[in-house]
Amino acid sequence: MVQAVPSAASIGSDLTFLFQNDLNWTTAPDHNGTILLSTPLTNANALAACTQLNEPLLQTNGTYFASDMSYLLSYLAYLGDSSATQQYWVATNASITAGECAVISQNAGVQSASCDETLPAFCAQSAPYEPNTETDMSSAYYVETTSGDYTFTGTRDHLSFRFIGIPYADPFERWTYSSVYGTTGASVSTNITALEYGSPCTQIGYGSEDCLYLNIQTPYLPEDTASPDATKLRPVLFWIHGGAYTSGEGSDGIFDGGNRASRSDVVTVTINYRLSTLGFLALEDGVANGNYGLADQITALRWVQSHIAAFGGDASRVTIHGQSAGAGSVRALLASPVARGENLFAGAIAQSNLAGFGYADTYSNYYTIPQEYNVSIPGLLEYVGCANYVDASAAEQLECLQGANATALVNAPTAPRYVVVDGTYITTPQLELSGPTTSTATLPHVIFGWMRDDGADFAGAWPYSGETSAESIIGIGLTENQTTMIVDSGYFEVPTGTNYTWDIFNATSHVATDGEFRCLDQATMYAAAKNGVFASARAYEFDRSYMGYEPLADTCFPPATTEYPYGDPYAPYFRCHSGDLYFTAGTLGQSALHFRDDADWTLSQVAVDYWTSFARTFDPNPDPAYMVARGYENSAAAMSAAGPWDAVSATGEGGTDLMLLDIPLKASTWLETEQCDYLGYGIDYYL
Repeated sequence: MVQAVPSAASIGSDLTFLFQNDLNWTTAPDHNGTILLSTPLTNANALAACTQLNEPLLQTNGTYFASDMSYLLSYLAYLGDSSATQQYWVATNASITAGECAVISQNAGVQSASCDETLPAFCAQSAPYEPNTETDMSSAYYVETTSGDYTFTGTRDHLSFRFIGIPYADPFERWTYSSVYGTTGASVSTNITALEYGSPCTQIGYGSEDCLYLNIQTPYLPEDTASPDATKLRPVLFWIHGGAYTSGEGSDGIFDGGNRASRSDVVTVTINYRLSTLGFLALEDGVANGNYGLADQITALRWVQSHIAAFGGDASRVTIHGQSAGAGSVRALLASPVARGENLFAGAIAQSNLAGFGYADTYSNYYTIPQEYNVSIPGLLEYVGCANYVDASAAEQLECLQGANATALVNAPTAPRYVVVDGTYITTPQLELSGPTTSTATLPHVIFGWMRDDGADFAGAWPYSGETSAESIIGIGLTENQTTMIVDSGYFEVPTGTNYTWDIFNATSHVATDGEFRCLDQATMYAAAKNGVFASARAYEFDRSYMGYEPLADTCFPPATTEYPYGDPYAPYFRCHSGDLYFTAGTLGQSALHFRDDADWTLSQVAVDYWTSFARTFDPNPDPAYMVARGYENSAAAMSAAGPWDAVSATGEGGTDLMLLDIPLKASTWLETEQCDYLGYGIDYYL
């Protein structure tokens, strides 16, 4: 007989996954998690309930048992879910008085109590530590939850409950806008197996058009999914991957949410969305209006509003966050009257949003459809075998493209990848920063930030021997006159090191970082603060990186030394684009990557704690009592030494408008203000 998959409802209790996660992947397998059954039960009934999860009661041994349970009990008390004297069932051993059963409490540790007492219980949690697994676990760890007519079968690993590969949209035709799964009358399943990732969206090399899936890692499953206790629902971090709107997937192990779910008690969601031509084609026919990929993100957010409570998430506390094109998506969603008007999110974090000259421009300044057409469509038609339709009607062009191979559509050199002003999802040529929206939408809280050397990856080719600074800088995409002015200004001097080409590239990276990231992101946050565009605005610069995007070899990785065999983070290296991802997701080490020093570990803790504090309260500064209760001493000490991460000042005179993320942390004034002024991207650019 096949045993039914357990759920919080079948067990008769909320299920809370607890794991004391210090983000040290080298010891994580030795820490034991537990699943809390909050409904009071007799010992025999608690044993039976744990057995439904294929677990016994929690054993009271193990290397880290005493310290981990001390903090977990302290955290439950912090939440108000218990007192210091509250007892919980644990596994009984030989030291317990005969005829009695073992309990644990915060103030007295392990002791004995009558087995007939009714108490909450700690079940064991034996699912293995398998970082970022791409396959389902043993059926012994399966778990279900329901939302409306839908039943979702997921699993658990060492860190969280996991539901992956959930379809969030109804089946759709190419170049039509997606709708939330189960809303259009399409034939869909009500029993969702969420044990394996869905296909990535079509991109160069792989993927399919059947790709609109999302993944959830959660620490909490409510017993009553129809009317859960709102005070127990956890905040939601909703991740939008980058990749130039042409590549990427929500199932990338870098973004796995298990570490944030367990360390910070948050629900994480990662998504796929349509890419390249399939996600952003726009024609001048009034039908194919583009922004399909952006609309997919909105569909996923609508799905979250409808269903995330069944996974323990609080739909009123959704924070969208993304990096690179994902950050561009965050900016576009902030500009979208649909996303904002429906209050689909309350917080937003943009990591390395592009804005400024050259390649960066279209991520924050949106083409009209005719502009996008001129840039992309003639070349696309020719590449996919529709060259005879260049001068045809838009309807005929669309008909030919409908028959084109998906791989060819995304491989085209001029494949459209642009957010456009479509009149529905995007109605203005850029995010309006002159003042708050006039709609009834709630103002979100926002954070924008960048890498110290974000532009290094967009600075063109590595300088050749004898190349001048002007010849290198023009490769960013500037005109000859612009380049001459920049070189002659003295604001971007070439360093005088021992490696000439490295020095030249350093100056080029400096220009690219200011002109494509730092300046306009600073200006965005300043205008937002001054004009009250958002509920709050904060800014950061990441001054440490790990495994950044490196199109040019040997630029983003520090050299290995005897003292630092995995790279010396104090040696010269570029803090490149994407070098923040392992830190903010807390996944450094989960891909067999090594901490270079203790600061890597501490900064990972700090970044996760900042990001998830923002998800909880829309303030990145964690409650000190929370940090004490959780035992997060490393992170708390680093934050305390730096002082609070202040909101951006509306006057421009705050002096601490920027948090520099490295160990030690440091509050700072705006950076490169003279350089930004000279480039025409000064702090008052949007005023």
